[in-house]
Amino acid sequence: MTEATVYQLAQVNIGRLKAPLDSPQLKAFVDNLDPVNADADSADGFVWRLEDESGDATDIAVFGDEWLIINMSVWRDTNALTAYMYQGRHREMLARRREFFERAQEAMVALWWVPAGHRPTVAEAESRLLHLRTNGPTPYAFTLRTPYPSQGAEPLTALELPDDLGCPA
Repeated sequence: MTEATVYQLAQVNIGRLKAPLDSPQLKAFVDNLDPVNADADSADGFVWRLEDESGDATDIAVFGDEWLIINMSVWRDTNALTAYMYQGRHREMLARRREFFERAQEAMVALWWVPAGHRPTVAEAESRLLHLRTNGPTPYAFTLRTPYPSQGAEPLTALELPDDLGCPA
């Protein structure tokens, strides 16, 4: 069994909404949720995403804050995740994120390796985000700018990400 089949990449990103989901200010975001999720579901390297009965995760609580929404998924590896993130509809919505979400001063995105087949929980994602905020990138929780290999060895070479779209370190 290869390392790629032993481990998969989990990612969580959260955002604090600027307005209620049913507001005119968030209409473009809400209207694009299903198409963006469908693009992810069919992307090369996509494994799984957190969703509720409605098909998205907008009603799933994170950190006990009703203004925070969560996106969590599992991918084959960092290359598959970045290939999806920085193209098509997702890239367009990512470029518009300041219209929909407050600017954050702390880490809102974390990555970590999970055994193949594992589906992370919201509590696990919260733990990874808090760890990243406290300790910076480590094998336990890291960023695309400072990735770690699945076996927890030395950091991989940082990926070149567009400054206007990337995840903060």
